[in-house]
Amino acid sequence: MSERIWTAALVVIGDEILSGRTVDKNVTQLASWLNVQGIRLAEVRIVPDVQSAIVEAVNALRIRNDYLFTTGGIGPTHDDITVDAIAAALQVPVVVHPEAREALDAYYASRGGLTEARLRMARVPEGADLIPNRMSGAPGIRYGNIFILAGVPHIAAGMLDALTGTLEGGLPVLSRTVGAWVAESEIADLLRETEKAYEGVSIGSYPFFREGRVGANFVVRATDQALLDACADALTAALAEQGRAPVAGGI
Repeated sequence: MSERIWTAALVVIGDEILSGRTVDKNVTQLASWLNVQGIRLAEVRIVPDVQSAIVEAVNALRIRNDYLFTTGGIGPTHDDITVDAIAAALQVPVVVHPEAREALDAYYASRGGLTEARLRMARVPEGADLIPNRMSGAPGIRYGNIFILAGVPHIAAGMLDALTGTLEGGLPVLSRTVGAWVAESEIADLLRETEKAYEGVSIGSYPFFREGRVGANFVVRATDQALLDACADALTAALAEQGRAPVAGGI
């Protein structure tokens, strides 16, 4: 009997993607994250900020796949209608999630307070859970097998990180962390080349500012220990070669 292949679909939401004003990076990012866990990204659909188009895409793709992800349209502006559209597709009302409101309240306490527009980002389809977001106040949303993520790639990456290893059907994910006092942008090419050289590995980059210095922790993930170690060792060696003084286990 052949082993079952678990699949996911992605709905990319936003007029700015369709117009060409914004280049979408979330397809590649999600595909790589899923591949590491043994889940295949089976199909992608790009739709405008139009409720009927979002409803149709969500209902079609969630039935055909084990998981459905959406990116975009969960911000504070009037055209951020993803939550309303998905609630309509699920035939449930939209409610303000108390934990989301608390998180936004805390985040905006020193940023001008929680306005009515910002409170929009606490709205969820009734019955939904939250996906943590370390990068900004607004959380992602999970409703059953549907995952509603931010459109901004580095915020979506943080939400995916919070979901790592939690999807049924995925293989157990192993990880190693390597830290360095280096600006992420200075070694973006190195990270990309290292990830490309080791198929089945993903490298997450998490920049920080500490002690007046810029640094980053790089989390290498794979389901195979030997592959993980080979990639992490190669990244460590490459950082050392560039004089970056890598720190095993992170900074």
